[in-house]
Order: sequence, then structure tokens, then C-alpha cells
Amino acid sequence: MWRLGRGGPRPYNGRVEGGGGFFPFGGGDPEELLGALREFAEKQAETVQDAQREQFATLTLNTAVELTGAAMSRIQVEGSSDAQALALRDAMRVLFPEAVALVSAARQGFMHSA
Repeated sequence: MWRLGRGGPRPYNGRVEGGGGFFPFGGGDPEELLGALREFAEKQAETVQDAQREQFATLTLNTAVELTGAAMSRIQVEGSSDAQALALRDAMRVLFPEAVALVSAARQGFMHSA
């Protein structure tokens, strides 16, 4: 195959001009290129999974905090201080196990992404 260049046509040597540092995968060998691309794709997939786990953990933790805060703010306690304390304890007995389950799920997500 012939290529036009300065000084007239030259035979094509199979190389791309400037290709040495342009494409960072492999050294021109198709098998080497394929292996480098596969390795790159695996690293990218791992990075994406880590980011998704961390995002899930953050959202789960925020959900636990917001749901607990919203539920506690809706409680209307009346009566003596002992009656109010009893009502708040009863509410916490129901709400906190749910919040702990969400926080535990968030913690597992953070541990996997670390």
C-alpha cells in the first residue's frame, strides 16, 4: 500500500504516525491491546461498584437519620414529665431498631467500599 507524503509516495509500514504515545494500551500487538483494554475495563467496573456502594451507604445513613428525626418530631407528648418520658421511650423502642437496621446496612456499604 502506498501513502503520499513529502517527497512523493512511500510504502506503508503498518505504523500510525505519532501512535507511539497516543494510545496508552498495548504496544501495537492486538493481543496485548486486548489484554490491556480488558484490564482497564475491569478496573473501571471495580471503581464504579465502589462508588455505587459508597453512594448507597451514604443515602441509607441519611435516610435513617431523617426518618428517625421526622418520626420523633411528630410525637406529641402530654401529661406529667413521667408520662412524657414513658411516651418517648415507647416511641424510641419502635423507631430505633429500624434506624439501627438502616445504619447497619450503611456501615456494611462503607466497609465494602473501603
